[in-house]
Amino acid sequence: MNWLTNYVRPKIRALYARKEVPDNLWHKCPSCESMLFHRELEENLHVCQHCGFHMRLDPVKRLETMFDDGAYESVELPKSVADPLKFRDQKRYTDRLKEAQTKTGRTDAIVVGEGRIGGHAAVVAAFDFGFMGGSMGIAVGEGLLTAARLAVAKNAPLIVVPASGGARMQEGILSLMQMPRTTIAVEMVKEAGLPYIVVLTDPTTGGVTASFAMLGDIHIAEKGAQIGFAGARVIESTIRETLPEGFQRSEYLMEHGMVDMVVHRRDLRPTLVRTIGLLMTPRLDAVAEDIDLSAAQGVDGEPAQLPQSATQPVAQPATQATAAQPAATQQASSQQASPQPAAPVQAGDD
Repeated sequence: MNWLTNYVRPKIRALYARKEVPDNLWHKCPSCESMLFHRELEENLHVCQHCGFHMRLDPVKRLETMFDDGAYESVELPKSVADPLKFRDQKRYTDRLKEAQTKTGRTDAIVVGEGRIGGHAAVVAAFDFGFMGGSMGIAVGEGLLTAARLAVAKNAPLIVVPASGGARMQEGILSLMQMPRTTIAVEMVKEAGLPYIVVLTDPTTGGVTASFAMLGDIHIAEKGAQIGFAGARVIESTIRETLPEGFQRSEYLMEHGMVDMVVHRRDLRPTLVRTIGLLMTPRLDAVAEDIDLSAAQGVDGEPAQLPQSATQPVAQPATQATAAQPAATQQASSQQASPQPAAPVQAGDD
């Protein structure tokens, strides 16, 4: 019986055994529950091709979709204190950080990159919801300050892509202090005259919404993104009323003036290219007014030629010229028609 057990039976099992299929080949849409093949899902930027539901996107993948040819340079962020309050609930905060770092391969919930979008230099800071829900702590505040300083140094617009549940409770008051810190970072960019654009993704809630996420010059939101401060159930239990359909969704916020535009993920990059091009291209009339005559000094001290538009006098509008012509003609005719005063008669003249 040994040869049957040791040789024949394994051969038969090998013929009829089911092959193991990797678990990550198929994904289930959270909205319509359709099964999506992983390659098709990646080609569609993690958007369900059946119902259009926008799933959460890895920050590195998002940066690749936003920059020209997917090329950018990662910005090294300063190290911060890991556990300033020695916090512990069911687990130690340090243990939670290690688990999140092992899972995502990142030090914290923010990734900063610099590159070009539509040929213009740009700095992008993207959140990773997979890292403790994208919560904002000291490290995230330092990351946003670093991104703002880099944008000012590079004379580039700052684009922030939040995906966060709010402030990180394990850091207590120190996490709430990041709200004014990130507000100062935004003001640095605005004082330099540079655009600050916020791309709101699912979800953007809590202290993130109450600080830098709602201070943008332009707010762009992905379709169906949840955007708000408190949760819908908390609001319903507080006001004791049923909330309208689509409450705290990007389409609802655009209808009420909180968001400038709602775009599909595949249209996000063209929208950013067009927006940055409009905000960073100087106006022609402003360029003409800001001509520096000292810079027009040519070689060997001889003045260089200015542009023709800057040297020619401005022509009088036709409407003003035609309006002034009858008045001048009438004045000349009145002077000709008026009689000349007679010369005084002197004594002795006959």
